[in-house]
Amino acid sequence: MSQANVERIVGRLVTDEDFRRAFHEEPERVVHGLADRGCELTRAEIETLVSLDPLTLEQFADSLDPRLQKASLRGPVAPTGSAGRLL
Repeated sequence: MSQANVERIVGRLVTDEDFRRAFHEEPERVVHGLADRGCELTRAEIETLVSLDPLTLEQFADSLDPRLQKASLRGPVAPTGSAGRLL
């Protein structure tokens, strides 16, 4: 069941701008929060999700048809470098 949860989380990261923004700001808090609320994830899955590069997620999200996106009324997510730090 945890693989399905990983797929849901990754899907949400690329289609939900507010969720992606929260992840960008505090990936550990977001992923651990999901696990704490009952989202079944293994330790390895949590570590891997936390280590996802926010810039890569943003680039992938930008490549999707906007009709697949859950838009935010907030401004754009600030770009990051490959280490996940703000530029």
